[in-house]
Amino acid sequence: MAGNPLRLKSLNHISLACRSLEKSCDFYQNVLGFFPIRRPGSFDFDGAWLFNHGVGIHLIQSEDPDNMPRVSHINPKDNHISFQCESMAAVEKMLKEMKIEYIKSRVEEGGIYVDQLFFHDPDGSMIEICNCDNLPVIPLADQHDMTRLVRSCSLLNCIKSCPEATAVASSSTTAQAVLLQMTVLQQQQLT
Repeated sequence: MAGNPLRLKSLNHISLACRSLEKSCDFYQNVLGFFPIRRPGSFDFDGAWLFNHGVGIHLIQSEDPDNMPRVSHINPKDNHISFQCESMAAVEKMLKEMKIEYIKSRVEEGGIYVDQLFFHDPDGSMIEICNCDNLPVIPLADQHDMTRLVRSCSLLNCIKSCPEATAVASSSTTAQAVLLQMTVLQQQQLT
């Protein structure tokens, strides 16, 4: 089945069980910059909703916190949430100051480097901070899917991948450049 059969619009939230709601809220607010938002009062279990960076984090107090799995080492191949940042150096400096254990990794693709920092939240959920937007988004889809995919990629990488949009971006706004690129892609589909 191709396309978007469920008509999804975006990622809304990630839900995470936690040993200590207080410690997890502190981590997501003071390390990752999330802020608390209103949570429906009809829930009959403890939890907290946080939001930032275009996504929600829904924390749920575990009913059996002592039996939650413990993670002892950082493995970048584990399930994780990834956030892009403005400065890898600044993130690494802050992690050191906060005494948060992390590991570094670097990926190279065609001369483009992506730096990654991996660490755990208080419950062992893996967090990645990266500059993944260095890599262009190159769809592995047919041309008819291209416009939809372009809309969802990083604006910067959309501009990088289209010379016509790059020319406009230097003298206009990013949004106009992306619109131009989408127009170019649509015209290419017609030819």
